[in-house]
Amino acid sequence: MMGDYHINIFYSDEDGGYIADIPDLEACSAFGQTPEQALAEVEQAKQAWLAAADQAGRPIPPPRYRPVIYQVL
Repeated sequence: MMGDYHINIFYSDEDGGYIADIPDLEACSAFGQTPEQALAEVEQAKQAWLAAADQAGRPIPPPRYRPVIYQVL
């Protein structure tokens, strides 16, 4: 299930690198000099986010976010 979270990766002029974020996990994002670095970093952030939520007894949201390009009308 954890592998099903959608990850956005985009270049940020302001930050001078790539940002990866997981919309289903509030404030779960990471930075990298390359898209591959950003992806690797956000995978680590996801594991930390899920572990912290589990330890705190907070619910872990199911993967739900789907960009419009993947939605079927």
